[in-house]
Amino acid sequence: MPNGPHILIVDDHREIRDLVSRALVKEGFRVSGAADGRAMRKVLADNRIDLILLDLMLPGEDGLALCRAVRAESNLPIIMLTAKGDEVDRVIGLEMGADDYLGKPFGSRELIARIKAVLRRSQDKAPAAGPEGRPKRYSFERWELDTGARALLRDGTVTVPLSTGEYDLLIALVERPQRVLNRDQLLDLARGRSTAGLDRSIDTQVSRLRKKLETDPADPQIIKTVWGGGYIFTAAVTPT
Repeated sequence: MPNGPHILIVDDHREIRDLVSRALVKEGFRVSGAADGRAMRKVLADNRIDLILLDLMLPGEDGLALCRAVRAESNLPIIMLTAKGDEVDRVIGLEMGADDYLGKPFGSRELIARIKAVLRRSQDKAPAAGPEGRPKRYSFERWELDTGARALLRDGTVTVPLSTGEYDLLIALVERPQRVLNRDQLLDLARGRSTAGLDRSIDTQVSRLRKKLETDPADPQIIKTVWGGGYIFTAAVTPT
């Protein structure tokens, strides 16, 4: 499986998504696809995406509306794809927050060059990672996760130490309770695949978290295994 940046293709034409996906995978990118805004939001919620290829003409919410919605919440790089030759549409797309645009039809070499250029620019201007925009605490069961101090507290008083990997994994889980997340999604969300690792490294981190969170780690009730699917964080989570 490719281990490069994760690209989300949002286009209602399956043939285009498949064609672009094959070209990107050959270059080492990881790829997800979505046919509309609803599917796009689900992919964004369940994965760490590095860049969106966003078609201008979509059913329901069009690309401009989706670009505006994404930009209101994050600085995730966006390249608009448009079949229109009208410069006004391109200008509006850039004003909505798109980082670049590419007219259809386009060649795979040009697309890949544009993606790499936008990713480079976004990395150059990216701020240092931090909990900005994240709730100060997540409460569940007898636990509180303090995102500012990156600390786990039991019963509000006892601090339970977490490694960086355990903290990142727990954040990924508490932000997506009652949802099945497979190992690839957890690798993306928890570490962004910044280091090479096998799927089983997630199993090891889950095992360590269970020893700290569960009353009986052999019979986990907070982080449950979904056979063939991954893991699910079953506890109700309250952000504050």
